[in-house]
Amino acid sequence: MNMTEVLKEVGRGKRGARDLSYGEALAAAEMIFDQSATPAQIGAFFLAERIKMESVEELYAFANVCRSHAFRFPRPGSLDCAGPYDGRRSSFMAGFAAAFVLASAGLPVTLHGTDKLPPKWGITLPDVLREMGVNEGRPGRDQAVQAAQRTGVLFVPADSWCPPLGRLRQIRLELGLRTILNTVEKLVDYSHSPYLVYGVFHNTMFDRTAQLLQRLNYRKALIVQGVEGSEDVYIDRPTRTYLVENGDAKLHMIDPETYGLESSLPDITWTAAEQLRVTETVLTGEAHMAFINQTILNAGLRLHLAGLTDSVEEGVYTSKSLIEDGSPWQLFCRWREALSGTGTPLAPHSG
Repeated sequence: MNMTEVLKEVGRGKRGARDLSYGEALAAAEMIFDQSATPAQIGAFFLAERIKMESVEELYAFANVCRSHAFRFPRPGSLDCAGPYDGRRSSFMAGFAAAFVLASAGLPVTLHGTDKLPPKWGITLPDVLREMGVNEGRPGRDQAVQAAQRTGVLFVPADSWCPPLGRLRQIRLELGLRTILNTVEKLVDYSHSPYLVYGVFHNTMFDRTAQLLQRLNYRKALIVQGVEGSEDVYIDRPTRTYLVENGDAKLHMIDPETYGLESSLPDITWTAAEQLRVTETVLTGEAHMAFINQTILNAGLRLHLAGLTDSVEEGVYTSKSLIEDGSPWQLFCRWREALSGTGTPLAPHSG
């Protein structure tokens, strides 16, 4: 099946289009990733899939092709934090701060992302890394791995670890719309992680994502309808989540009030510099309590997901204690030093 034949099947409109079989979707993904399909055909496919809505089989095929084209660095027992590659516009990246709390508790964490993408065009992790002094927000592969070995936190610049994503970037920028890649680029699983926390925006994505994650064989995965479609649970209201384990998906509402953490968030105009400043002050225990509580809740939830605590409550208590003893801040300083290539510890970012 060539790309013209693929487009005839998926491009017949909302009623006439049909889902591709796994084999057909695999072939289409390969043609897109090796760019034997033309830019016009690739753009047409992305638009047709957006109108038709991607099936689980199509998503599964694209995720597997993504993985086959990526450099992957196995980290046994690690947690993959799959946040939105289109970034944040109006909220704190609690998962970034939480990563150092988790690593302090002995849980290896993998974060990944790229420069801003549609549809949100928000602040991304590479933007924050630039504020930290990391070259272009993209640490080299060896540098990133060495930082992970020193601290337990790995950051993957997805465009360089999975080169086809970089080559397809211009088409996505020109379209300015969500595509199938927005879903599957977060599932490359760069560390062969048994645990996953994955953010979604709409209720309609829960069932499809749960079916997809079951096919991808994670030991345990948590789907979170989080802040701005991220994997971060809210601190000012309950968050809807699905726990995927042993072939089942169960709804869990995470209510911060249950853990005595519910907080009203201050009004902040977010920039990359402000994200870094708040992250640092959370880890030193000097931030607004809402951001500290949000980090503690997200870290506690993830510790429980990975089996390091027997309950979310225990995870919350552990995370709070770690921040109070300063170990996540020390890890963050070592991580930043390793990524920025400096030989001396860096002072907190003044913003």
